[in-house]
Amino acid sequence: MSFWSYWYFHIPNFILAAIMYTLIGRIALSLFVPADWDNYIWRFFCRVTDPFLKIVRHVTPHVLSHAVVAVFAVLWLMVLRIGWLMFLLRIGMAPVGGA
Repeated sequence: MSFWSYWYFHIPNFILAAIMYTLIGRIALSLFVPADWDNYIWRFFCRVTDPFLKIVRHVTPHVLSHAVVAVFAVLWLMVLRIGWLMFLLRIGMAPVGGA
């Protein structure tokens, strides 16, 4: 089983995982640095995760803080990854383990 055999699973899953883990890094880093910090790593985290946070902000109540929205964004990304796998399993196109 090669990567390219199931590219339609691996590539979206990788992108969602990269955004999810970058968001977790942003949440962890935000505990120690101010929101307007000018460091290049912080700017990278913000640039990658801001578009997804804006989407999640639209579907979450506006009374929630930015930090809570970020946690919900991580949860939504987990749901999307699991949902993608379940969808592919349902239609019989998911990668299956085997020797």
